[in-house]
Formats: sequence, C-alpha cells, structure tokens
Amino acid sequence: MSTDFPAVVLNEAQNRFEMVVDGHTAFEVFERFPGGIAYLHTIVPKELGGRGIGSALVKHILDYAVSHDLKVRPDCSFVKAYIDKHPQYQAISLAHIAR
Repeated sequence: MSTDFPAVVLNEAQNRFEMVVDGHTAFEVFERFPGGIAYLHTIVPKELGGRGIGSALVKHILDYAVSHDLKVRPDCSFVKAYIDKHPQYQAISLAHIAR
C-alpha cells in the first residue's frame, strides 16, 4: 500500500475536505461549531477502497484540527474509530474528553 497520497483540499463552499485519486474523490463532510469542528461522514468511493485513503484523509483532518486548535466532535464512526486507535488525537476529541 502506497503512503504517497495526493493533497487534501479544504472545500469550504461544500463543507468538506477532498482528496482526488485516480479521478475519484474521497471526502469528509464537516460542520463547524464554536471552538471546534464536527466530522460527519467519511466517503471513499469503492474504486479506492482498501488503499488506506480513508485513513490518510482522516489523519489529515485531525491534523488540521490540531493545527487550528479545534476540538473534534467525531460524529462519523470511521473518524471515532481512528481516534480510538491513535491516542495522540484523543485529547482533542469530545468523545474522549467527556469520558
């Protein structure tokens, strides 16, 4: 599996982060709230499945939250599972802070 993925682009107009691979767009839908960002849905087209693209996208969006000092509400189960497996993001996750 390659770890050299295309750049993730923030598309504010559609409230999503996007990564285009082989003509297909994987994306994360989000909404902002005061002091944070909610990650709602991770979409990876079936043509891109099994290549680590979803994980690369989620890593990027969590790094974005860290770099912008935002708390994360992981409404998407994929994002929450990623945070569960990567303790370095648990301090920004409202799902973990509330425990």
